[in-house]
Amino acid sequence: MSIYDFSVEKRDGTKVSLDEFKNKVMLIVNTATGCGFTPQYKGLEDLYQKYHDKGLEILDFPCDQFGHQAPGDDDEIHEFCTMKYNTTFDQFKKIEVNGDNAIPLYKYLKEQKGFEGFSGLKGTVMKAVVKAIDPDYKNNPNIKWNFTKFLVDRNGNVVERFESTVEPEKIDEKISALL
Repeated sequence: MSIYDFSVEKRDGTKVSLDEFKNKVMLIVNTATGCGFTPQYKGLEDLYQKYHDKGLEILDFPCDQFGHQAPGDDDEIHEFCTMKYNTTFDQFKKIEVNGDNAIPLYKYLKEQKGFEGFSGLKGTVMKAVVKAIDPDYKNNPNIKWNFTKFLVDRNGNVVERFESTVEPEKIDEKISALL
């Protein structure tokens, strides 16, 4: 099985095969509009503007599984992102990333790259928040919060997982190296 075997839904419900992103570097992110990490949209858009012409695609999947921080329908979420952060990268239909209703793409991503820990000062806070929800959080690959990012190379390999606490600017060099 390859990442290119998956299809996802656009905001309007049409299916898109990830095969359309062959030979591109992908950054796949679960997002939310009312989260402490929401300002990362700016950093994501900066990366997109800097590298899109060189082959970067950002795939944005709104997700309301963490603290009900992505309220609203797909159009409301899209309007918020484009108006507040001027996002221009692809935003897909709201999804679930964990549990029985997790979309197959996210099940695959978690199989490829499990949780490796939080970093920085924000990481200390996230450890406490996530441990209260899931005492065994360190030992399962579940997505822990909004703005978890998966970096996929031009050959479809999931090369790295970045937790919410990693700002988009911190992965600039890793993206650049894959392009």
